[in-house]
Amino acid sequence: MDDFHRMGLIRREAYPIAEMISQAELREVLFYRHASQGNPEKEQLLRALAREAGGLDQAFAAAFGPQAGRFFSRVSTSSPFGRRTFMKGLAAGAALVTLANCGVRDDKETAGGAPIDASSIEKKDLKVGFIPITCATPIIMSEPLGFYTKQGLNVKVVKMPSWGAVRDSAIAGELDAYHMLAPMPIAMTLGLGSSPFSVKLASIENINGQAITVAKRHAGKVKEAKDFKGFVIGVPFPFSMHNLLLRYYLANGGINPDTDVQIRPVPPPDSIAQLIAGDLDAMLMPDPFNQRAVYEDAGFIHLLTKDLWDGHPCCAFAAGETWIKDHPQTFRALNKSIIEAANYASKADNRKEIASAISGRAFLNQPPEVVEAVLTGKFENGLGQTLDVPDRIDFKPYPWQSFSNWIQSQLVRWDLGKAAAMIKAGDFDRNSASIFLTTDAQELEKSMGLNPPTETTRTEKLAFDTFDPQRPMEYIEEQRKRDGF
Repeated sequence: MDDFHRMGLIRREAYPIAEMISQAELREVLFYRHASQGNPEKEQLLRALAREAGGLDQAFAAAFGPQAGRFFSRVSTSSPFGRRTFMKGLAAGAALVTLANCGVRDDKETAGGAPIDASSIEKKDLKVGFIPITCATPIIMSEPLGFYTKQGLNVKVVKMPSWGAVRDSAIAGELDAYHMLAPMPIAMTLGLGSSPFSVKLASIENINGQAITVAKRHAGKVKEAKDFKGFVIGVPFPFSMHNLLLRYYLANGGINPDTDVQIRPVPPPDSIAQLIAGDLDAMLMPDPFNQRAVYEDAGFIHLLTKDLWDGHPCCAFAAGETWIKDHPQTFRALNKSIIEAANYASKADNRKEIASAISGRAFLNQPPEVVEAVLTGKFENGLGQTLDVPDRIDFKPYPWQSFSNWIQSQLVRWDLGKAAAMIKAGDFDRNSASIFLTTDAQELEKSMGLNPPTETTRTEKLAFDTFDPQRPMEYIEEQRKRDGF
């Protein structure tokens, strides 16, 4: 017990109780605390499952945080409060009682996102891949603004040339974690367009933040979706929200995206040059390239994607399933960094500081005024108008599984990567629960003093329809009936 005390695992108030239990029972206590990784809700669940199974009924929460005193006083002053009742009572209160090394923190410390115990992190020197776009803001800014180092990590963010390169580097194990388009973990895990490789989506990097930009030579000619007929339109990757939202917009306007236009994958850094050269007539790209097109007088912003689906996901923070299993605490620390950075970026007062931090050559390599225009939402649209849209891009990291269900519905509708044969009616929820780590995000956000949603899905309201995540196949049929294909 003295050794445990010196290690900071237990306090001296525990001694009277510890003397009452056997070594076997002490091992059970340590097992529960290790298995739950210090999470009281997980520990409570483990104990409930054990009781349901009829085993470990003598285990208890021998954790001695600030609220444990009442348990000690009850056992010492109430003779009818027998030993077995005491054990079960403590088990039932496992969510309230914690060990010293993962004890209850005060509100100020919790709200600030206290660091994960550095000694538990399996790997501290990490490489995280990113594409140089504002969607990657939480991943990028965490390096210069210190969100990674706060969690005991030494992270090098690695600029990647294209989404295909991100995918290939992920599969090859050249990166520890990655910035991905939200549909990519679904496509990669299911083997759409490539061999299956299990990827988990931990956090949404950004919501909104994209636009349809049209070449300046078409100014005055493009007012609505039907005006895009015959265009060559760039998107960053086939499995992207950009491609899916573009198809959603065009189809509702009577344009068949598979026959009436050409949709071409273009690495975002190449998009402006192709717009100027005439290789593209328009593009639905991540920022800052839409704003950069305006800055270069190469194009005008036709439509913000928030007008198609306000609050839609775009990019995500993800890692391979095997890597996560091998580095659970490292992954938790990484995800905590990203969530904290996203919450910092969600505040309008911080946007100019962030724009300055991520505009440089090592990160976005863009004029600061271009990045600031995107992040603040005060921008020129290329048609002589100055707009003020504060949520042109926003940062809300919660990974709603209804996002995943909608993405899957559109992969099936357009049969991207032969999704129609691979995703059946009963697969949507199962895929979403497996790939989107929503419950993990709930627990992590709670540990940070945040207030995450208690649900994993919600009804999603888009510009032309409403998506019920429990009826994805019916939604697809309704879309086809409405659009005529």
